[in-house]
Amino acid sequence: MKTAELSGLPSGVPDFLREEGIEELYPPQAEAVEAGVTDGESLVASIPTASGKTFIAELAMLSSVQRGGKALYIVPLRALASEKKAEFERFERFGVDIGVSTGNYDSTSEWLATRDIIVATSEKVDSLVRNNASWISELTCVVADEVHLVDDRHRGPTLEVTLAKLRKINPGLQVVALSATVGNAGEVADWLDASLVRSDWRPIDLKTGVHYGNAINFDDGSQREVPVERGEKQTAALVADTLEEGGSSLVFVNSRRNAEAAAKRLADVSDAALTKEERDELTELAAEIRDVSDTETSADLARTVAKGAAFHHAGLAPDHRSIVESAFRDRLIKVVSATPTLAAGVNTPSRRVVVRDWRRYDGEFGGMKPLNVLEVHQMMGRAGRPGRDPYGEAVLLAKNADEMDELFERYLWAEPEPVRSKLAAEPALRTHVLATIASGFASSREGLLEFLDRTLYATQTDDESRLEQVTNSVLRYLEVNEFVERDGDTLRATGIGHTVSRLYLDPMSAAEIIDGLREWERKGGSKSGKKASEATEADEMGEAVDAGFVSASDLRRDNAEADPETTGDAPKPTALGLYHLVSRTPDMYQLYLKSGDRSTYTELCYEREGEFLGNVPSEYDDVAFEDWLSALKTAKLLEDWSKEVDEDRITERYGVGPGDIRGKVDTAEWLLGAAEQLAGELNLGSNIAVREAKKRIEYGVREELLDLAGVRGIGRKRARRLFEAGVESRADLREADKSVILAALRGRRKTAETVLENVGRRDPSMDDVEADESAAPAEFTPAGGAASASGGESADDDQSSLGDFG
Repeated sequence: MKTAELSGLPSGVPDFLREEGIEELYPPQAEAVEAGVTDGESLVASIPTASGKTFIAELAMLSSVQRGGKALYIVPLRALASEKKAEFERFERFGVDIGVSTGNYDSTSEWLATRDIIVATSEKVDSLVRNNASWISELTCVVADEVHLVDDRHRGPTLEVTLAKLRKINPGLQVVALSATVGNAGEVADWLDASLVRSDWRPIDLKTGVHYGNAINFDDGSQREVPVERGEKQTAALVADTLEEGGSSLVFVNSRRNAEAAAKRLADVSDAALTKEERDELTELAAEIRDVSDTETSADLARTVAKGAAFHHAGLAPDHRSIVESAFRDRLIKVVSATPTLAAGVNTPSRRVVVRDWRRYDGEFGGMKPLNVLEVHQMMGRAGRPGRDPYGEAVLLAKNADEMDELFERYLWAEPEPVRSKLAAEPALRTHVLATIASGFASSREGLLEFLDRTLYATQTDDESRLEQVTNSVLRYLEVNEFVERDGDTLRATGIGHTVSRLYLDPMSAAEIIDGLREWERKGGSKSGKKASEATEADEMGEAVDAGFVSASDLRRDNAEADPETTGDAPKPTALGLYHLVSRTPDMYQLYLKSGDRSTYTELCYEREGEFLGNVPSEYDDVAFEDWLSALKTAKLLEDWSKEVDEDRITERYGVGPGDIRGKVDTAEWLLGAAEQLAGELNLGSNIAVREAKKRIEYGVREELLDLAGVRGIGRKRARRLFEAGVESRADLREADKSVILAALRGRRKTAETVLENVGRRDPSMDDVEADESAAPAEFTPAGGAASASGGESADDDQSSLGDFG
């Protein structure tokens, strides 16, 4: 089918597609059009990566807009939302407005009402429904990208329930579900009342095989010689072989540590293939990566990138991942070693995919567990890009002939597993049952079960009583915690239940927070805080000095602020106590206790016991006590961040990456914001302390810097330098001598002018101003050594570390 034959699209789109070189539809795309995707018919498209799934979605959305409707594109990841928005913006020339929304779960995002196509994560869409966003009822087309993730026990139930709610709100809604790998696509299509387009067609060939000995053995019976020299690794040989033909390689491994180690080894392989121009570009790219974060992870990544290699995993900062993905797409970076997170939809194709590790550690399994077929097929589908590669190759590695046979049987000749709903798990139902009642989708137990009957779980289950039993259990929990109340057969959410749903909290998280705040108030606050503070003062002083920017006098003042006995008869909760409270909730992924951690955090637990909002479990209750200590370790990381401990120091101390810190900080900020609202609604006196703790997390600063750090362009490091130079507030910024401000900001005139403009200074110009070096504060490296305060630029002035975007 020719694109010129397409009808129902905005005027000019067919001609535009032809100008882009899209003159003829791929076979699966033509089949989708024949199935009515441009006429408002629902469709499940199960076709390989790079075979035009997104274009099918674009045809559905554009035709829907042309008919006067509004379209929604649901993605699993925030990064993918930005990528898709940028992709869809090429249609704005035809009067199609594009919007994206991924955060602020307590917002209705009413500004999106003016957009024709909206891109959002499933969690954001769920929150929009809970908050009764008015424009949701105007939707005529919804696209669910990577619909196989309905099988994911964490995110799947949200996607499943959200699609069910959208279909109930809009009975004539067109649903287009996309995936490269759905073993039971027909069952998913039946659930969505949709037609099915299933195809193995690809625009370029994908050959899959196993490397063993000195050759790749492909599933079609052919071979390709790739010899491995003595002392050489299979992966290095495969990457070098790809580079000889001008291709790129994507190597999947099973852990972050392995991803980083593999990138360091493969950097020597890619380095040998670089041109001078590429080396120059990569040098600039490496500098950009160092600017993202001052951690060792950032430095390691920059070193490998300078040689044309990179690693990619969830521990990287978002900007790190974005830089790597973009440079890899442009083939500037030649090889990326990654954990399977990179297979989850982000557009990163390569000439050759190497699945080096097909087992990974699983705690519940009790050891190394083989990956499932669906996940390996997702990885293999990344091989080959139309227009850039003459073919794609996906290769697994075998050490012997028996393992090679096993890999063919287990993965290459196997169909992906069917996706199965995870909705009947009680943690998932807690959240969605409350939201279903609070948002008016059900007002009785029978109505609730009737709504749940619209889900994939109800379509798949042979045990109808299972969902009913779990629902009854969840309703009892919600009633006991006063989130839901019954009046005869009627169910309704209480005021606090509505708030919990609107805030997008797991009800168990809300119950933990409420119980903790109430317990603190009931006890009148802890009376053992002074002892706890004194016991840890020496340790805290060492940490703060190690962090840089913190003097011993500052530290003593902070300890006094944290001491409940210094604040009168009604002591406020300490920051650590509040961080520990939100770290105990199921909405926070806690840090694991490593070898030796139990004794360390047990000691800390009893030293600071008076600060906890709740009672410490018995040491004899191993599970509860270990969970408590894991929460304490997480809270201690957050406390370090709020005390300006250097980011690199935190990554080293807790064994995490900058992306992990960002994740913990973001989650804590959200949970503390929710705790503040809950405390206010329940008239608990701790809401001011909660707000303060949230702001300190948001900016990564001690209390005295909150005013300064809130100025756009300052951040935690610049705020500390300004404070030490005597500029202690926004008012000071508007009045202080410009030469002092310039010295504190390391002589950076443009930065100084921007900061002064943001704070509202009448004349922000730094023309003819010289930095007053005598006013520049002394600096310390994260290790505690002295550093220059000359006003010149250095890596330490980087403001792009985690807390500096406020």
